[in-house]
Amino acid sequence: MPVPAPAPSSRSTGRPLPPEQPPTTQPATDSEQPDARQPAAERPDTERLDTKGPDSKRPAAEQAAVTKQAAVTERPPAPERPTETTTRLRPIRDPRAAAATPRRTPAPPSPSPADPARPPARPVPAPRPGTAPAPGSPYDTWALAAQGQSQGHGQDSQGPIPAETTTRLRPLPGRRPGRVVAAATCAVLAAGLVGGAVTGALLADRGADERAEPPGFTPARALWHNAPVDTLFPRTLAGPAAGPGGAPRTWTRIVVAPDSPCSAATLPPKLYAALKAVGCDRVLRATYTDATSSQVTTVALAFTGADPAATRELASHAPDELPPALAGPGTVAEHFGAPQRASWWRHVLADLPVVVTTVSGFADGRTVAVPEPATRAMTPKRTSAVAQAGLGHEAKGVGDAVEQALRRTVAATAEEDQR
Repeated sequence: MPVPAPAPSSRSTGRPLPPEQPPTTQPATDSEQPDARQPAAERPDTERLDTKGPDSKRPAAEQAAVTKQAAVTERPPAPERPTETTTRLRPIRDPRAAAATPRRTPAPPSPSPADPARPPARPVPAPRPGTAPAPGSPYDTWALAAQGQSQGHGQDSQGPIPAETTTRLRPLPGRRPGRVVAAATCAVLAAGLVGGAVTGALLADRGADERAEPPGFTPARALWHNAPVDTLFPRTLAGPAAGPGGAPRTWTRIVVAPDSPCSAATLPPKLYAALKAVGCDRVLRATYTDATSSQVTTVALAFTGADPAATRELASHAPDELPPALAGPGTVAEHFGAPQRASWWRHVLADLPVVVTTVSGFADGRTVAVPEPATRAMTPKRTSAVAQAGLGHEAKGVGDAVEQALRRTVAATAEEDQR
């Protein structure tokens, strides 16, 4: 029968020793600790720290160290930054803002501490001589390269941005003063030549027009002895709107004088002097009376020897004064003389060598102290005796009617000559 072994005892006291305690678990060293970057939820159950398990009986200093180590190892890892591979468009900058801001070459950025595995960016190469863009260019290649480095893309994925190699346009040379002066001189000379040619053409046309003879000008010279008297001075004249206010008028011829030479007795003195300078052939005269036989009018046709240019000049500068009257014995115009003249009208034809004059007055022989030209006597609301009697309308109406008869005769004569 086996004898039980005696209980161990102390050599000094001879007392029995207490039973052995289980070995105490020591904290893990740095080499045995789990990876700090691995989440706590994914660690094995054996590696999780439990501060409320059997190790809660550890000393206070050891327990605090374990708690601090657990807090450090349970921190979530920093998220990884994705690498952008999409090619970005080149930004457009304001040229004025870029010109105002001096261009600086940025320093290469340092690696981010959050991603220690990211290699450092390569430095931007310096611009080659003659290829760097002008300051403030909207497409500054070096500025775009620096911007790509600052944004964390561009050179890391696609390499360094190459230098600009676009061929620049040749600058325009400055204008030479000599060429500018020569061009201006040529322009002035050309303008002068064109202006001279146009002016010469206009003057030539004007000279041709002045020398050209109006139709019927020459045949009209001989009408004073070739045309019948009833053609030049019709027996009856009509004025549909010749009276005051557009009233119709009719006149009857009562006296016709034979043709006579130009003189102060048949023409106004100043007009006679002007016609004598250009040539005056003959004067034809006749006297008409109105439908009431209370007014009389003498009309005269003076045929000149002036050429077309002299006739036009005479028409613009001929004097205007009171013409002589033609009385007719045994008619209502028996007492029509110089004292009875009341209004007159004068018209120098510009296209025919003829001057038409008329003078009107009262048939009863009353005198008029202040005669008036027809243009004044025909003024609306004029209150003079001459204007109120309509003698201005009588003088102009008879003159217009005789001029129309003259033009009809000239047209008929020219048509016969062409046959």
